[in-house]
Amino acid sequence: MQTREKIAGNRRAAATRQYTLKGQIVEAPALAPGLHVVATPIGNLRDMTLRALEVLAAADAIACEDTRVTRKLVAHYGIATPMTPYHEHNAAEARPKLLARLAAGDAIALVSDAGTPLISDPGFKLVRAAHDAGHAVTTAPGASAALAALTIAGLPTDRFFFEGFLPAKPGARQTRLKELARIPATLLLFESGPRLAAALGELAASLGAREAAICRELTKLHEEVRRGDLATLAAYYAAASAPRGEIVLVIAPPATQRAEAADLDALLQSALTRVSVKEAVSEIAAVTGRPRREVYQRALELAKDADG
Repeated sequence: MQTREKIAGNRRAAATRQYTLKGQIVEAPALAPGLHVVATPIGNLRDMTLRALEVLAAADAIACEDTRVTRKLVAHYGIATPMTPYHEHNAAEARPKLLARLAAGDAIALVSDAGTPLISDPGFKLVRAAHDAGHAVTTAPGASAALAALTIAGLPTDRFFFEGFLPAKPGARQTRLKELARIPATLLLFESGPRLAAALGELAASLGAREAAICRELTKLHEEVRRGDLATLAAYYAAASAPRGEIVLVIAPPATQRAEAADLDALLQSALTRVSVKEAVSEIAAVTGRPRREVYQRALELAKDADG
């Protein structure tokens, strides 16, 4: 039987660990075994980092959401690394196979269709399982639609809360909007073009007259940032055709930055239905700015009341 070290030594030949940059073929250095989380461009292919190119070229395999999407990227840079699908629909079956390859000494690159993996994309369970199995997990950071939008929206950046997509079901969405209204931080949401006008109307009704920015097609040819209060933006998009492309909503925090006691209780009660006391305390302390000890004490009181 081959040892892990011998298997790792039989990796792809150096001649195939190449990428093309500005017409020049570049050989990528050998890559250490482990899981490598690699950010990819959100639109403009020139946003690919040199390190990300090296990782993708030298990896034994690229685990990706959609091989058709990733193939366009690797073809652009002349990368011939084999790809394997890893997405929410096949993760339960694909994850053990990837972990087995990691155990055999392979270097696996994990990418999403665009941007930073695990940000509204699958991958969390794979990263966690790799850590639990003792494999090295490293990151090649880069583009992120959420952070790109935050930096150009012209809204407070000292504290922000990433929500991703709102729930699809009306009841769950309204409940979540009430929770988001209490968070004293700039909000970051993803939304689709056909749903944008309706979502802005619901946000305006729940959050009030807050400043917001619609950041669309970031880094692409038709990049657009439209700013205004939520109601004005809702009216604009209701009268216009549904916009195309990827959209990030950036919404200013409420006027009062510090959560009141009633708001703190509501946030904790909601969090405690989803996660443990410890995790709820970390989450709510981060978004409210309240001392962790204060939040923990209140969480214990609420948990005790619920048990009683």
